[in-house]
Amino acid sequence: MTQLKYWLWLANLPRTGSQVKLALLEHFGSPENIYYADKEEYLLVEGMNRPAAESLGDKSLAAADRILGDCDRLGLRIVTKQDVEYPDRLRNIYDPPLLLYIQGRMPRFDDEVAVAMVGTRRASPYAMEMGEKLAFQMAGLGAVIVSGLAAGGDAAAHRGALRAGGFTAAVIGGGHDIVYPRENRFLYEDIAARGVILSEYPPGSEHMGSHFPVRNRIISGLSLGVVVIEAPERSGALITASRALDQGKDVFVIPGQVGDYRCAGSNGLLRDGAGVATDAWDVLSGYAGKYPHKIRSLRMEEPRRFGGASPAEKSRRTGNEPSAGKPKAPEKPVLDLSGDHGLTDDQTRIIRALNGRTLQVDDLIEETQISTRRVLAALTILELDRIVTQESGKRFSLAVTLL
Repeated sequence: MTQLKYWLWLANLPRTGSQVKLALLEHFGSPENIYYADKEEYLLVEGMNRPAAESLGDKSLAAADRILGDCDRLGLRIVTKQDVEYPDRLRNIYDPPLLLYIQGRMPRFDDEVAVAMVGTRRASPYAMEMGEKLAFQMAGLGAVIVSGLAAGGDAAAHRGALRAGGFTAAVIGGGHDIVYPRENRFLYEDIAARGVILSEYPPGSEHMGSHFPVRNRIISGLSLGVVVIEAPERSGALITASRALDQGKDVFVIPGQVGDYRCAGSNGLLRDGAGVATDAWDVLSGYAGKYPHKIRSLRMEEPRRFGGASPAEKSRRTGNEPSAGKPKAPEKPVLDLSGDHGLTDDQTRIIRALNGRTLQVDDLIEETQISTRRVLAALTILELDRIVTQESGKRFSLAVTLL
């Protein structure tokens, strides 16, 4: 706890930039050594000036004590740059945060297929739908969705991941005790309960406009790649994409309508060589080989058969070939639930409920008596496996024929 006070003292020093603080840490080895050094020693550090050295002369730990009390009250943990839990992905960027305030369960980001999804706050209905859908698909395949909990595209990405029963991480630009924007209060609570919320700003810090471009380096730093959902020519999402490129990360873009100002910036990234993101596999295919234990590979050849022969094959076996002059209806893959189909009990119950019917999620929950989270998780996998298809109004039907 004593060591943590020195970290908080250093992280919250005024008139001292992040690069100077990192240089101090490199020079002295620990915040405690920095705390007990004198002004003349500080001036030996590269980038140090007298105003910054003067600020280091304030040895009060009162602010650190207050922050520790606030964190205890709010149930926050603090992870410093020298802790094992601090992600190497973040530690290795140009300007890593000295520490993170954490609410929820932080995964081992270095072992995860973490994908950032960012977009403009004034996103179009198309972008909101596509952002949520893509996050839903990727989370269902095992990816961790990272975003900034802002209105618009960020919120759509978080919602999609949660709807899939997946994990999502939110990096915010202020204190955990100040929900911003207010309309995301319930989303904030869901992420805190089922994912993780991170910030480099202590409790009580306002979500200032100058904080958001700074926090974007953390969003991209935690991730293998960044998906830009939609962005005009001047957008924080483009700053995140720029940060990602500086960090050597991949950048993908959901294509937008040509001529719509809301996607002029994101379409410009496509023109400059960004990857196209039209479905989850466009993004995740490049990571599946390195993280086979994390990502489900569900690409398949059409038509797909599940545990049985197709009607056409059965016709050939019995000699009843279809008449040559009659047009053939498109064949659906066949699913034999009596065979070795590899489906879970939840998936099987949902398939049986959908046989010959089109149902909304609420109807499926009532009919199967399976919890909402489990139904959504099962539908995610069934949709990606092309066993069910989603129609307008979030209604689901079978894309296979049951034997």
